[in-house]
Amino acid sequence: MEPASSKRIGVTVNGEQIDYDVEARRLLVHFLRDDLDLTGTHVGCDTGNCGACSVLVNGTLVKSCMLLAIQADGASIETVESLSADGELTPLQQAFSDHHALQCGYCTPGMLMSATALLRANPSPAEAEIRKAINGNICRCTGYVNIVKAIQAASGQAVET
Repeated sequence: MEPASSKRIGVTVNGEQIDYDVEARRLLVHFLRDDLDLTGTHVGCDTGNCGACSVLVNGTLVKSCMLLAIQADGASIETVESLSADGELTPLQQAFSDHHALQCGYCTPGMLMSATALLRANPSPAEAEIRKAINGNICRCTGYVNIVKAIQAASGQAVET
């Protein structure tokens, strides 16, 4: 069996410049998790349906199971690990905790990245806009109600408890 071809890529991940040899067929999610040990990005469905692997690439929300690592060459990538500084929760992360917006937690990294992208583009989204923004993320535990409340709270909106 012939070895897979590899390519050297340069990416900025969570603010750190990284040069790395990756196989041409390596998915971004596996590069992040297995090569860089950034395990906050979860592998869920490997089909782009669940959103657990969502990250920001050049500020755009993408499902990292649907992108080859070599396609990210030259890009700036943000994973869920980039959200907190010095171990402190961001207002969004704190809102997820305060509003019980997680249960098993498997979808949480993808939800946080989707919400981050939304709040950067629209700091005060309506409920319908929040629901549309997280539409690509599947949560089997919560029913989404508390996730929506958490995003509303993080945006400074009053939320019924």
